Amino acid sequence: MRTDRLAELLTPWLAEGPVYASVAAGLRGLALDGRLPVGTRVPSERQLAGTLGLSRTTVSAAYDVLRGEGYLRSAAGAGSTVALPSVSPVRPDADPGEPAVVRDLTVAAAPAPAQLLDAVAGATADLRPLLAGYGLHPYGLPALRTAIAGHLTRRGLATAAEQVMVTSGALAGWDLLLRTVTRPGQRALVEQPTYAAALDCLGANHLRPVALPVGADGWELPVAAAEIALVTPDGQNPTGLLADDAQRRALLAALDAPVVVADETFTELVLDGGPQTRLAALDRRVVTVGSMSKAYWSGLRVGWVRAEPALLARLAQVRGTIDLSSPVLEQLVATRLLAVADEVLADRVAWLRASRDALLAALATRLPDWRVVPPRAGAVLWAQLPGCSSTRLAAHALDLGLRVTPGPRFTVDGTADRWLRLPLSVPPDQADEVAGLLAAAQERAVAGADTRRIPARWTA
Repeated sequence: MRTDRLAELLTPWLAEGPVYASVAAGLRGLALDGRLPVGTRVPSERQLAGTLGLSRTTVSAAYDVLRGEGYLRSAAGAGSTVALPSVSPVRPDADPGEPAVVRDLTVAAAPAPAQLLDAVAGATADLRPLLAGYGLHPYGLPALRTAIAGHLTRRGLATAAEQVMVTSGALAGWDLLLRTVTRPGQRALVEQPTYAAALDCLGANHLRPVALPVGADGWELPVAAAEIALVTPDGQNPTGLLADDAQRRALLAALDAPVVVADETFTELVLDGGPQTRLAALDRRVVTVGSMSKAYWSGLRVGWVRAEPALLARLAQVRGTIDLSSPVLEQLVATRLLAVADEVLADRVAWLRASRDALLAALATRLPDWRVVPPRAGAVLWAQLPGCSSTRLAAHALDLGLRVTPGPRFTVDGTADRWLRLPLSVPPDQADEVAGLLAAAQERAVAGADTRRIPARWTA
């Protein structure tokens, strides 16, 4: 951001009291309001001091406060950029003996978009007329169902509001479908590799997973018969596949399953190329699950199932044994965000492209023997390691303060130990540091050092 523009934005904050505290409060407030987006480079202490007419010591003290609070991140020779304080989650798989500070690369997620706070403020106002009701909407708030239907229609999949059920994310939709249309012991076709939590759902519902091999270039056909199939033609997690229309039609022709579930979590995060025909527009068997999690914010637990109303009625009956309904306030926030979807998605795609390109460049420099096909969509890299176990590498990476998830976590049968998933959640200015830690972990793994830690199983 230009120094003169930042000074203009800070002027209203410069009140009585310690001047450094006022400068810090202003920068903090602008970051929390989304007017200084995460990753924005701020002027040097000398530049900002000169423009504001303050001493450099004053601005340095303000910057020091913000670094301590987590609102600024500085690197030698790279200046300072806006950040938000990280709140580390309490992980169910945490090892008491792991380092105190661990950089987590098991979750493919980006910071909240700048538009979120405005959406929350608007949603709070929207809540008032709903307070007289009891707040349970098994199919979702009518306003959000309409917004989702309109959003899908504008993006190539004609949808009516009565074809939409709001869920607590795409994973919740997948689990609800399994509970509704399958019985224990039946076969479920899933891509290999695939989203790890999708496999966990199969185990929880006592289904037999059947692997459908997939790579960045497409699926291996023909496929085995199953009661239900889960496929991800857009930004497949973790390969980054973006299937063309011919591949989609060939897959649907080969699938022998009465219910085909298309995971569209990453459909709107196309990094190279244009939108493709949605599977549900090609085959009536296709049920779509979508989510606000990756394209908007993972902390917003809102998703949907798109299906015929008769199937949604069955899902609603089963849902009564799980969560009854999604939170009303979050649904109102989601409705507001969908109204500015074009703006949010443009920012998201730009973020992911920058992260992808920086991480690919860093890996090419630090680990030139790794084979990585640039993902055309989605939010992860799928890297092939030469002669090194990703399980061992992940264990040593954790010792170095970096948590990553090895390839076997994403397969039906525990294979793919030469592969590693890396999410595009690494800011570009930190890509080289991450690649350096991976290189150090690989060196330890290849040297055969003792492995003490168990790699994380919790991934998103």
